[in-house]
Amino acid sequence: MTRDLILAIDVGTGSARAALIDGAGRILRVAAQEHEQIVPQFGWAEQKPAQWWEGTVGAIRALLAAEPDAGERIEVIAACGQMHGTVLIDEGGRLTRETAPLWNDKRTAELVAAYEKSHASSDYLGRTGNPPTPAWPGLKLGWLKAQDPDAYRRTAHVLMPKDFINYRLTGEIAMDAGDASCSFLMDCRTGAWSAPMIESLGLDAAKLPPIRGCLDILGHVTARAASETGLRAGTPVLVGGADYPVALLGSGVCRPGLASDVTGTSCIITVIAEKPILDVEICNVATVEGGWGAFVLLETGGDAVRWARRALHEKRLDYAGIMDLAAEAPAGSGGLFFLPYLTGERLGAHRNARAQYFGLAAGHDLANLDRALLEGVAFAGNRALRTMAERAGQRVERVVATSGGAKSPLWLKIKASAYNIPIVVPEEAESGLIGCAAMAAAATSRFSSLQAAVDAFVRYRPEILPDPGWAERYARMQPIFDTLYRQSQSLYDALDGLA
Repeated sequence: MTRDLILAIDVGTGSARAALIDGAGRILRVAAQEHEQIVPQFGWAEQKPAQWWEGTVGAIRALLAAEPDAGERIEVIAACGQMHGTVLIDEGGRLTRETAPLWNDKRTAELVAAYEKSHASSDYLGRTGNPPTPAWPGLKLGWLKAQDPDAYRRTAHVLMPKDFINYRLTGEIAMDAGDASCSFLMDCRTGAWSAPMIESLGLDAAKLPPIRGCLDILGHVTARAASETGLRAGTPVLVGGADYPVALLGSGVCRPGLASDVTGTSCIITVIAEKPILDVEICNVATVEGGWGAFVLLETGGDAVRWARRALHEKRLDYAGIMDLAAEAPAGSGGLFFLPYLTGERLGAHRNARAQYFGLAAGHDLANLDRALLEGVAFAGNRALRTMAERAGQRVERVVATSGGAKSPLWLKIKASAYNIPIVVPEEAESGLIGCAAMAAAATSRFSSLQAAVDAFVRYRPEILPDPGWAERYARMQPIFDTLYRQSQSLYDALDGLA
Protein backbone atom coordinates (compact mmCIF):
# COMPACT_ATOMS: atom_id res chain seq x y z
CA MET A 1 0.00 0.00 0.00
CA THR A 2 1.25 3.49 -0.85
CA ARG A 3 2.35 5.46 2.20
CA ASP A 4 1.17 8.92 1.17
CA LEU A 5 -0.15 10.46 4.41
CA ILE A 6 1.37 12.47 7.23
CA LEU A 7 0.05 12.24 10.78
CA ALA A 8 0.36 15.59 12.58
CA ILE A 9 -0.18 15.82 16.34
CA ASP A 10 -0.71 19.07 18.25
CA VAL A 11 -0.74 18.93 22.05
CA GLY A 12 -2.44 22.21 22.92
CA THR A 13 -3.62 23.77 26.15
CA GLY A 14 -7.25 23.03 25.34
CA SER A 15 -7.02 19.72 23.52
CA ALA A 16 -4.87 17.04 21.95
CA ARG A 17 -5.44 16.96 18.20
CA ALA A 18 -4.40 14.67 15.39
CA ALA A 19 -4.71 15.31 11.66
CA LEU A 20 -4.22 13.39 8.44
CA ILE A 21 -2.50 15.49 5.78
CA ASP A 22 -1.86 14.53 2.18
CA GLY A 23 1.20 15.06 0.01
CA ALA A 24 -0.05 18.46 -1.19
CA GLY A 25 -0.31 19.79 2.35
CA ARG A 26 -4.12 19.57 2.49
CA ILE A 27 -5.67 18.66 5.84
CA LEU A 28 -7.99 15.75 5.15
CA ARG A 29 -9.38 15.16 8.62
CA VAL A 30 -8.85 16.42 12.18
CA ALA A 31 -9.87 14.79 15.45
CA ALA A 32 -9.56 16.28 18.93
CA GLN A 33 -9.93 15.30 22.57
CA GLU A 34 -10.34 18.16 25.06
CA HIS A 35 -8.61 18.41 28.40
CA GLU A 36 -8.98 20.89 31.25
CA GLN A 37 -6.57 23.09 33.14
CA ILE A 38 -6.23 22.53 36.87
CA VAL A 39 -6.01 25.69 39.02
CA PRO A 40 -5.06 24.64 42.58
CA GLN A 41 -4.75 28.28 43.63
CA PHE A 42 -4.66 31.76 42.10
CA GLY A 43 -1.90 32.14 39.53
CA TRP A 44 -1.25 28.41 39.15
CA ALA A 45 -2.13 26.39 36.07
CA GLU A 46 -1.47 22.66 35.65
CA GLN A 47 -2.46 19.72 33.50
CA LYS A 48 -2.01 15.97 33.72
CA PRO A 49 0.42 14.65 31.07
CA ALA A 50 -1.36 11.30 31.27
CA GLN A 51 -4.46 13.05 29.92
CA TRP A 52 -2.44 14.46 27.00
CA TRP A 53 -1.54 10.91 26.07
CA GLU A 54 -5.10 9.65 26.55
CA GLY A 55 -6.36 12.50 24.38
CA THR A 56 -3.76 11.84 21.71
CA VAL A 57 -4.66 8.15 21.63
CA GLY A 58 -8.35 9.03 21.39
CA ALA A 59 -7.77 11.51 18.57
CA ILE A 60 -5.62 9.07 16.59
CA ARG A 61 -8.13 6.26 17.01
CA ALA A 62 -10.93 8.58 15.84
CA LEU A 63 -8.95 9.37 12.69
CA LEU A 64 -8.20 5.73 11.97
CA ALA A 65 -11.83 4.77 12.50
CA ALA A 66 -12.90 7.37 9.96
CA GLU A 67 -10.15 6.40 7.48
CA PRO A 68 -9.74 2.63 7.93
CA ASP A 69 -6.68 2.30 5.68
CA ALA A 70 -4.88 5.35 7.08
CA GLY A 71 -2.75 3.40 9.56
CA GLU A 72 -0.92 1.66 6.74
CA ARG A 73 -0.78 4.81 4.58
CA ILE A 74 0.89 7.03 7.22
CA GLU A 75 4.50 7.52 6.18
CA VAL A 76 5.71 9.62 9.12
CA ILE A 77 4.47 11.31 12.30
CA ALA A 78 5.34 14.87 13.35
CA ALA A 79 4.19 16.50 16.58
CA CYS A 80 4.18 19.99 18.01
CA GLY A 81 2.98 21.07 21.42
CA GLN A 82 2.34 23.86 23.88
CA MET A 83 5.58 25.28 25.21
CA HIS A 84 7.00 25.36 28.76
CA GLY A 85 4.80 22.65 30.34
CA THR A 86 7.39 20.95 32.56
CA VAL A 87 6.99 17.16 32.70
CA LEU A 88 9.08 15.03 35.06
CA ILE A 89 9.58 11.29 34.51
CA ASP A 90 11.80 8.72 36.17
CA GLU A 91 14.21 6.27 34.57
CA GLY A 92 11.36 3.88 33.77
CA GLY A 93 9.27 6.60 32.12
CA ARG A 94 6.84 6.94 35.02
CA LEU A 95 5.68 10.44 36.00
CA THR A 96 7.25 11.63 39.24
CA ARG A 97 4.54 14.31 39.47
CA GLU A 98 0.98 13.69 38.32
CA THR A 99 0.68 17.26 37.05
CA ALA A 100 2.91 19.62 35.06
CA PRO A 101 2.93 23.43 35.51
CA LEU A 102 1.96 25.12 32.22
CA TRP A 103 3.16 28.10 30.20
CA ASN A 104 0.69 30.41 31.98
CA ASP A 105 1.57 29.24 35.50
CA LYS A 106 2.84 32.15 37.63
CA ARG A 107 3.98 30.27 40.75
CA THR A 108 7.61 31.18 40.04
CA ALA A 109 7.01 34.95 40.09
CA GLU A 110 8.87 35.44 43.38
CA LEU A 111 11.73 33.27 42.17
CA VAL A 112 11.96 35.33 38.98
CA ALA A 113 11.99 38.59 40.95
CA ALA A 114 14.74 37.26 43.23
CA TYR A 115 16.78 36.10 40.23
CA GLU A 116 16.50 39.51 38.56
CA LYS A 117 17.54 41.20 41.80
CA SER A 118 20.62 39.03 42.26
CA HIS A 119 21.74 38.81 38.61
CA ALA A 120 22.50 41.63 36.20
CA SER A 121 21.02 41.20 32.73
CA SER A 122 24.57 40.90 31.38
CA ASP A 123 24.84 37.64 33.35
CA TYR A 124 22.14 35.87 31.33
CA LEU A 125 21.01 37.74 28.20
CA GLY A 126 24.07 36.85 26.14
CA ARG A 127 23.76 33.22 27.15
CA THR A 128 20.02 32.55 26.98
CA GLY A 129 18.86 35.29 24.61
CA ASN A 130 15.95 35.81 26.99
CA PRO A 131 15.03 37.70 30.16
CA PRO A 132 13.70 35.61 33.06
CA THR A 133 9.93 35.05 33.17
CA PRO A 134 7.65 32.72 35.16
CA ALA A 135 6.97 30.77 31.95
CA TRP A 136 10.47 29.35 31.48
CA PRO A 137 10.97 25.69 32.49
CA GLY A 138 14.34 26.49 34.08
CA LEU A 139 12.59 28.64 36.67
CA LYS A 140 9.82 26.07 37.06
CA LEU A 141 12.44 23.41 37.78
CA GLY A 142 13.98 25.64 40.43
CA TRP A 143 10.58 25.93 42.11
CA LEU A 144 9.89 22.20 41.84
CA LYS A 145 13.27 21.35 43.32
CA ALA A 146 12.54 23.54 46.33
CA GLN A 147 8.84 22.75 46.79
CA ASP A 148 8.63 19.12 45.65
CA PRO A 149 12.12 17.78 46.35
CA ASP A 150 11.10 14.12 46.31
CA ALA A 151 9.67 14.37 42.79
CA TYR A 152 12.73 16.32 41.63
CA ARG A 153 15.09 13.76 43.18
CA ARG A 154 13.33 10.85 41.45
CA THR A 155 13.30 12.64 38.08
CA ALA A 156 15.59 11.26 35.38
CA HIS A 157 14.29 13.30 32.44
CA VAL A 158 12.61 16.70 32.01
CA LEU A 159 10.35 16.85 28.96
CA MET A 160 8.08 19.32 27.22
CA PRO A 161 4.50 18.27 26.30
CA LYS A 162 5.20 17.06 22.75
CA ASP A 163 8.36 15.31 23.98
CA PHE A 164 6.23 13.32 26.43
CA ILE A 165 3.91 12.24 23.60
CA ASN A 166 6.91 11.33 21.45
CA TYR A 167 8.32 9.28 24.34
CA ARG A 168 5.06 7.38 24.70
CA LEU A 169 5.09 6.70 20.95
CA THR A 170 8.73 5.66 20.61
CA GLY A 171 10.37 5.16 23.99
CA GLU A 172 13.00 7.73 22.92
CA ILE A 173 13.83 11.04 24.60
CA ALA A 174 14.87 14.36 23.05
CA MET A 175 13.94 18.04 22.95
CA ASP A 176 14.05 20.36 19.96
CA ALA A 177 15.92 23.68 19.95
CA GLY A 178 12.67 25.68 19.96
CA ASP A 179 11.54 24.35 23.33
CA ALA A 180 15.10 24.34 24.67
CA SER A 181 15.73 27.96 23.62
CA CYS A 182 12.84 29.12 25.79
CA SER A 183 13.86 27.11 28.83
CA PHE A 184 16.31 29.74 30.19
CA LEU A 185 18.85 26.92 30.16
CA MET A 186 20.10 26.72 26.55
CA ASP A 187 23.08 28.72 25.29
CA CYS A 188 21.74 30.66 22.30
CA ARG A 189 25.23 30.89 20.81
CA THR A 190 25.98 27.18 20.74
CA GLY A 191 22.57 25.50 20.82
CA ALA A 192 23.73 23.36 23.75
CA TRP A 193 22.70 23.37 27.38
CA SER A 194 24.42 26.18 29.29
CA ALA A 195 26.43 24.97 32.27
CA PRO A 196 26.56 28.47 33.85
CA MET A 197 22.78 28.90 33.62
CA ILE A 198 22.12 25.42 35.01
CA GLU A 199 24.51 26.16 37.88
CA SER A 200 22.99 29.59 38.57
CA LEU A 201 19.59 27.95 39.11
CA GLY A 202 21.01 25.06 41.14
CA LEU A 203 19.78 22.40 38.74
CA ASP A 204 21.07 19.01 37.61
CA ALA A 205 22.24 18.95 33.98
CA ALA A 206 21.89 15.17 33.81
CA LYS A 207 18.10 15.52 33.92
CA LEU A 208 17.99 17.53 30.69
CA PRO A 209 17.40 15.58 27.44
CA PRO A 210 19.55 15.71 24.30
CA ILE A 211 18.77 18.67 22.03
CA ARG A 212 18.10 17.44 18.49
CA GLY A 213 16.92 18.88 15.19
CA CYS A 214 13.17 19.12 14.57
CA LEU A 215 13.45 17.08 11.35
CA ASP A 216 15.53 14.28 12.88
CA ILE A 217 13.91 10.86 13.14
CA LEU A 218 13.56 10.42 16.89
CA GLY A 219 12.46 6.78 16.71
CA HIS A 220 9.65 4.51 15.58
CA VAL A 221 6.23 3.61 16.95
CA THR A 222 6.72 0.76 19.40
CA ALA A 223 4.59 -2.36 19.49
CA ARG A 224 3.03 -1.17 22.74
CA ALA A 225 2.18 2.27 21.29
CA ALA A 226 0.84 0.61 18.15
CA SER A 227 -1.47 -1.52 20.28
CA GLU A 228 -2.74 1.54 22.16
CA THR A 229 -3.19 3.85 19.17
CA GLY A 230 -3.89 1.54 16.23
CA LEU A 231 -0.89 2.93 14.36
CA ARG A 232 1.48 0.71 12.39
CA ALA A 233 4.42 -0.42 14.52
CA GLY A 234 7.65 0.92 13.09
CA THR A 235 6.15 4.18 11.72
CA PRO A 236 8.89 6.83 12.00
CA VAL A 237 8.38 9.76 14.39
CA LEU A 238 10.19 13.09 14.08
CA VAL A 239 11.63 15.05 17.01
CA GLY A 240 9.07 17.70 16.06
CA GLY A 241 8.87 21.18 17.50
CA ALA A 242 7.42 23.66 19.95
CA ASP A 243 4.03 24.89 18.82
CA TYR A 244 4.90 28.54 18.27
CA PRO A 245 7.91 28.13 15.95
CA VAL A 246 6.09 25.31 14.15
CA ALA A 247 3.09 27.60 13.64
CA LEU A 248 5.42 30.32 12.34
CA LEU A 249 6.74 27.81 9.84
CA GLY A 250 3.22 26.73 8.89
CA SER A 251 2.23 30.34 8.23
CA GLY A 252 5.26 30.86 5.99
CA VAL A 253 7.17 33.08 8.43
CA CYS A 254 10.54 31.41 8.07
CA ARG A 255 13.09 33.87 6.66
CA PRO A 256 14.44 37.34 7.49
CA GLY A 257 12.21 40.08 6.13
CA LEU A 258 9.05 38.39 7.36
CA ALA A 259 7.12 39.09 10.55
CA SER A 260 4.16 37.55 12.31
CA ASP A 261 1.20 39.12 14.10
CA VAL A 262 -0.75 36.61 16.20
CA THR A 263 -3.63 38.42 17.84
CA GLY A 264 -5.78 36.29 20.07
CA THR A 265 -6.39 37.27 23.69
CA SER A 266 -2.87 38.69 23.63
CA CYS A 267 -0.83 39.88 20.67
CA ILE A 268 2.53 38.35 19.75
CA ILE A 269 4.68 40.26 17.27
CA THR A 270 7.59 38.23 15.87
CA VAL A 271 10.41 39.25 13.54
CA ILE A 272 12.57 36.56 11.94
CA ALA A 273 16.28 37.27 12.42
CA GLU A 274 19.56 35.47 11.93
CA LYS A 275 20.49 35.74 15.61
CA PRO A 276 18.76 36.65 18.87
CA ILE A 277 18.01 40.30 19.67
CA LEU A 278 19.36 40.85 23.17
CA ASP A 279 17.04 43.12 25.14
CA VAL A 280 15.26 42.72 28.48
CA GLU A 281 11.93 43.52 26.75
CA ILE A 282 12.38 41.04 23.87
CA CYS A 283 12.23 37.24 23.91
CA ASN A 284 13.82 34.92 21.35
CA VAL A 285 12.88 31.45 20.17
CA ALA A 286 14.93 29.19 17.90
CA THR A 287 12.98 28.58 14.69
CA VAL A 288 12.55 25.29 12.85
CA GLU A 289 14.61 26.38 9.84
CA GLY A 290 17.59 27.34 12.01
CA GLY A 291 17.09 31.06 12.53
CA TRP A 292 15.57 33.01 15.39
CA GLY A 293 12.19 34.54 16.07
CA ALA A 294 12.50 37.67 18.17
CA PHE A 295 9.13 38.38 19.74
CA VAL A 296 7.29 40.81 21.97
CA LEU A 297 4.10 39.77 23.68
CA LEU A 298 1.41 42.38 24.38
CA GLU A 299 -0.74 41.00 27.17
CA THR A 300 -3.76 42.82 25.75
CA GLY A 301 -4.63 42.15 22.11
CA GLY A 302 -8.09 40.81 21.38
CA ASP A 303 -8.75 41.05 25.11
CA ALA A 304 -9.14 44.81 24.58
CA VAL A 305 -12.19 44.16 22.40
CA ARG A 306 -13.59 41.80 25.02
CA TRP A 307 -13.11 44.52 27.63
CA ALA A 308 -14.87 47.08 25.41
CA ARG A 309 -17.78 44.71 24.85
CA ARG A 310 -18.27 44.39 28.60
CA ALA A 311 -17.29 47.82 29.91
CA LEU A 312 -18.38 50.13 27.09
CA HIS A 313 -21.27 48.22 25.53
CA GLU A 314 -22.57 46.16 28.47
CA LYS A 315 -22.55 43.15 26.10
CA ARG A 316 -25.30 44.64 23.94
CA LEU A 317 -23.03 44.32 20.88
CA ASP A 318 -21.23 41.22 19.67
CA TYR A 319 -17.66 41.46 18.36
CA ALA A 320 -18.79 41.97 14.77
CA GLY A 321 -21.03 44.80 15.96
CA ILE A 322 -18.12 46.49 17.70
CA MET A 323 -16.08 46.31 14.50
CA ASP A 324 -18.99 47.77 12.51
CA LEU A 325 -19.33 50.64 14.96
CA ALA A 326 -15.57 51.31 14.95
CA ALA A 327 -15.69 51.52 11.15
CA GLU A 328 -17.96 54.55 11.46
CA ALA A 329 -15.16 56.59 13.09
CA PRO A 330 -12.42 58.22 10.99
CA ALA A 331 -8.81 57.01 10.93
CA GLY A 332 -7.11 58.41 14.00
CA SER A 333 -10.39 58.50 15.97
CA GLY A 334 -10.41 62.28 16.08
CA GLY A 335 -7.07 62.46 17.90
CA LEU A 336 -8.03 59.92 20.55
CA PHE A 337 -5.37 57.48 21.80
CA PHE A 338 -5.71 54.19 23.68
CA LEU A 339 -2.77 52.58 25.49
CA PRO A 340 -3.62 48.84 25.56
CA TYR A 341 -2.09 47.76 28.87
CA LEU A 342 -5.21 46.51 30.66
CA THR A 343 -3.28 43.71 32.39
CA GLY A 344 0.18 45.30 32.44
CA GLU A 345 3.17 44.07 30.49
CA ARG A 346 4.94 40.71 30.40
CA LEU A 347 8.54 41.99 30.45
CA GLY A 348 10.68 45.01 31.29
CA ALA A 349 10.67 47.45 34.17
CA HIS A 350 6.99 48.39 33.91
CA ARG A 351 5.02 45.20 34.32
CA ASN A 352 2.53 47.27 36.35
CA ALA A 353 1.62 49.37 33.29
CA ARG A 354 -1.96 50.61 32.96
CA ALA A 355 -4.31 51.21 30.06
CA GLN A 356 -5.67 54.65 29.31
CA TYR A 357 -7.54 56.80 26.85
CA PHE A 358 -5.81 60.10 26.09
CA GLY A 359 -7.22 63.05 24.16
CA LEU A 360 -10.89 62.58 25.03
CA ALA A 361 -13.03 65.50 23.90
CA ALA A 362 -16.71 66.33 23.97
CA GLY A 363 -17.12 65.31 20.33
CA HIS A 364 -15.95 61.73 20.84
CA ASP A 365 -18.51 58.94 20.86
CA LEU A 366 -18.48 55.14 21.26
CA ALA A 367 -17.40 54.66 17.65
CA ASN A 368 -14.28 56.75 18.35
CA LEU A 369 -13.57 54.83 21.55
CA ASP A 370 -13.88 51.50 19.76
CA ARG A 371 -11.68 52.51 16.84
CA ALA A 372 -9.07 54.09 19.13
CA LEU A 373 -8.89 50.78 20.97
CA LEU A 374 -8.13 48.88 17.74
CA GLU A 375 -5.62 51.53 16.71
CA GLY A 376 -3.96 51.45 20.15
CA VAL A 377 -3.16 47.74 19.81
CA ALA A 378 -1.82 48.49 16.31
CA PHE A 379 0.39 51.34 17.61
CA ALA A 380 1.75 49.09 20.38
CA GLY A 381 2.41 46.35 17.84
CA ASN A 382 4.11 48.79 15.49
CA ARG A 383 6.34 50.04 18.30
CA ALA A 384 7.49 46.47 18.92
CA LEU A 385 7.83 45.70 15.21
CA ARG A 386 9.97 48.79 14.54
CA THR A 387 12.17 48.17 17.57
CA MET A 388 12.93 44.56 16.60
CA ALA A 389 13.46 45.33 12.91
CA GLU A 390 15.88 48.13 13.76
CA ARG A 391 17.77 45.95 16.23
CA ALA A 392 17.96 43.14 13.66
CA GLY A 393 19.21 45.60 11.01
CA GLN A 394 16.60 44.62 8.47
CA ARG A 395 13.44 45.83 6.76
CA VAL A 396 10.21 43.92 7.26
CA GLU A 397 8.66 43.26 3.84
CA ARG A 398 5.46 41.53 4.87
CA VAL A 399 3.50 40.67 8.00
CA VAL A 400 1.57 37.39 8.24
CA ALA A 401 -1.48 37.68 10.50
CA THR A 402 -3.13 34.70 12.18
CA SER A 403 -5.55 33.86 15.03
CA GLY A 404 -8.79 35.64 15.92
CA GLY A 405 -7.62 39.16 15.15
CA ALA A 406 -7.00 38.12 11.54
CA LYS A 407 -10.74 37.60 11.05
CA SER A 408 -11.52 41.34 11.12
CA PRO A 409 -10.94 43.13 7.78
CA LEU A 410 -11.06 46.50 9.55
CA TRP A 411 -8.44 45.59 12.12
CA LEU A 412 -6.19 44.11 9.43
CA LYS A 413 -6.48 47.33 7.42
CA ILE A 414 -5.71 49.43 10.50
CA LYS A 415 -2.63 47.32 11.27
CA ALA A 416 -1.38 47.31 7.68
CA SER A 417 -1.66 51.11 7.67
CA ALA A 418 -0.07 51.54 11.12
CA TYR A 419 2.80 49.21 10.20
CA ASN A 420 2.81 50.65 6.64
CA ILE A 421 3.52 47.10 5.50
CA PRO A 422 1.29 44.69 3.52
CA ILE A 423 -0.43 42.01 5.60
CA VAL A 424 -1.41 38.55 4.40
CA VAL A 425 -3.53 35.86 6.04
CA PRO A 426 -2.94 32.15 5.33
CA GLU A 427 -5.81 30.32 3.64
CA GLU A 428 -5.40 27.47 6.13
CA ALA A 429 -5.85 28.66 9.72
CA GLU A 430 -4.27 25.48 11.18
CA SER A 431 -0.71 26.79 10.95
CA GLY A 432 0.66 24.35 13.53
CA LEU A 433 -0.63 21.31 11.66
CA ILE A 434 0.68 22.67 8.34
CA GLY A 435 4.05 23.30 9.99
CA CYS A 436 4.15 19.69 11.16
CA ALA A 437 3.33 18.56 7.62
CA ALA A 438 6.08 20.72 6.12
CA MET A 439 8.63 19.28 8.57
CA ALA A 440 7.52 15.75 7.74
CA ALA A 441 7.58 16.33 3.98
CA ALA A 442 11.09 17.77 4.11
CA ALA A 443 12.34 15.05 6.48
CA THR A 444 11.16 12.31 4.10
CA SER A 445 12.67 14.06 1.06
CA ARG A 446 9.35 14.76 -0.61
CA PHE A 447 10.85 18.21 -1.11
CA SER A 448 14.43 19.27 -1.63
CA SER A 449 14.32 21.65 1.34
CA LEU A 450 12.14 22.83 4.18
CA GLN A 451 11.58 26.13 2.36
CA ALA A 452 10.35 24.24 -0.72
CA ALA A 453 7.84 22.36 1.44
CA VAL A 454 6.60 25.62 2.98
CA ASP A 455 6.30 27.26 -0.44
CA ALA A 456 4.18 24.33 -1.63
CA PHE A 457 1.99 23.99 1.47
CA VAL A 458 1.31 27.59 2.57
CA ARG A 459 -1.19 29.57 0.53
CA TYR A 460 -2.47 33.09 1.24
CA ARG A 461 -5.58 35.12 0.74
CA PRO A 462 -5.20 38.41 -1.20
CA GLU A 463 -2.89 40.78 0.66
CA ILE A 464 -4.20 43.74 2.65
CA LEU A 465 -2.39 46.91 1.59
CA PRO A 466 -1.93 50.03 3.73
CA ASP A 467 -4.43 52.79 3.08
CA PRO A 468 -2.23 55.78 2.10
CA GLY A 469 -4.40 58.31 3.96
CA TRP A 470 -4.60 56.17 7.07
CA ALA A 471 -0.85 55.41 6.95
CA GLU A 472 -0.03 59.14 6.79
CA ARG A 473 -2.32 59.84 9.73
CA TYR A 474 -0.93 56.98 11.80
CA ALA A 475 2.67 57.98 11.05
CA ARG A 476 1.93 61.35 12.66
CA MET A 477 0.23 59.73 15.65
CA GLN A 478 2.85 57.04 16.38
CA PRO A 479 5.41 59.44 17.97
CA ILE A 480 2.69 60.80 20.26
CA PHE A 481 1.74 57.23 21.27
CA ASP A 482 5.41 56.45 21.97
CA THR A 483 5.77 59.58 24.10
CA LEU A 484 2.61 58.74 26.05
CA TYR A 485 3.98 55.26 26.66
CA ARG A 486 7.29 56.56 28.03
CA GLN A 487 5.93 59.43 30.10
CA SER A 488 3.16 57.39 31.72
CA GLN A 489 5.65 54.97 33.25
CA SER A 490 6.52 57.37 36.07
CA LEU A 491 2.92 57.16 37.29
CA TYR A 492 2.50 53.39 37.57
CA ASP A 493 4.18 53.03 40.97
CA ALA A 494 2.12 55.97 42.27
CA LEU A 495 -1.05 54.21 41.11
CA ASP A 496 0.10 51.07 42.90
CA GLY A 497 0.40 53.18 46.03
CA LEU A 498 -3.22 54.27 45.70
CA ALA A 499 -4.31 50.65 45.36
